[in-house]
Amino acid sequence: MYHQRLEIIEEQYRQLEERLADPEVLRRQDEYQKLRKEHRDLTPLVQAFRRFRQLEQELADSQALLRDEADEEMRELAREEVQRLKEELAALDDELRLLLLPTDPNDDKNVLLEIRAGTGGEEAALFAGDLYRMYSRLAERRGWKVEVLSHSATGLGGVKEIIALVSGDRVYSRLKYESGTHRVQRVPVTESQGRIHTSAVTVAVLPEAEEVDVQIHPEELRIDVFRSSGPGGQSVNTTDSAVRVTHLPTGLVVSCQDEKSQHKNKAKALKVLRARLFDLKQQEQQSKMAQERRSQVGSGDRSERIRTYNFPQGRVTDHRIGLTLYRLEAVLDGDLEELLNALAAHARTQALGHA
Repeated sequence: MYHQRLEIIEEQYRQLEERLADPEVLRRQDEYQKLRKEHRDLTPLVQAFRRFRQLEQELADSQALLRDEADEEMRELAREEVQRLKEELAALDDELRLLLLPTDPNDDKNVLLEIRAGTGGEEAALFAGDLYRMYSRLAERRGWKVEVLSHSATGLGGVKEIIALVSGDRVYSRLKYESGTHRVQRVPVTESQGRIHTSAVTVAVLPEAEEVDVQIHPEELRIDVFRSSGPGGQSVNTTDSAVRVTHLPTGLVVSCQDEKSQHKNKAKALKVLRARLFDLKQQEQQSKMAQERRSQVGSGDRSERIRTYNFPQGRVTDHRIGLTLYRLEAVLDGDLEELLNALAAHARTQALGHA
């Protein structure tokens, strides 16, 4: 029974509290911070379990009162209390089962957000810029930091491709369901006849990889330098500061030219490469776990059409969960909380059904 697991976890939690109070551990800050994080992660589960046992005791007391009490008015009060406690225990039981589900080890990581214009030409590039602004506004609302690593613009102010590092508190846990194809339906600024066009933009959300996650050996890399250029071929600078890094074993290629320093461009390119290799490594691991259940939300397949932004009707529809919101402007201004919460809740429900 899963309550036995909870009792073991509660004992581990109690031991953690003892170690955190140990002056010797406090002096070893690396160990202390690691234990503190472990303690913090277990706290919601342990608190819920303790509340569950408290409610169980209250239920037993109320049932005893109902069984032994002669006064009918007191018996009625006890009946109401028994019903309330049973409902609260059932809800808490569901919460405990959710809290026991394995957590995604990447949830605490920062992310590399890659946005690319797909079908639709210049209109797709303009919408790619809109999506970048949407995620930037979300980051502002949540106190995250956004750093552009690579950026390729079009002549009309659109974005062919932009790669940004988004860092802050549990960024991946909130953005991981955004990977996929985002479709826009609107009248493009380039359309003189007023016809509605459908364009597409792909979004990839990759957990930032540390050096311990992916080791890159110098002999596996080919590094080329070239002169940066902007829209229309105009020179951005007059030195060979742009960097193209090719990972020979996989054929992955990353180019960065935003910085004037060749050294900084190389560092950014390696950061992107490391994240892509980590993503590749995870995909390979998932494919080896054959037939393991993977809901559409959780697959992260960037070929999926996950969401439609319809401007004439002012609506946003997420196709994975069938949710439609009629507040397009607010969503594009970064108000994504309702969507993100619904996607996370759906993923938890799916996982619980397979637990």
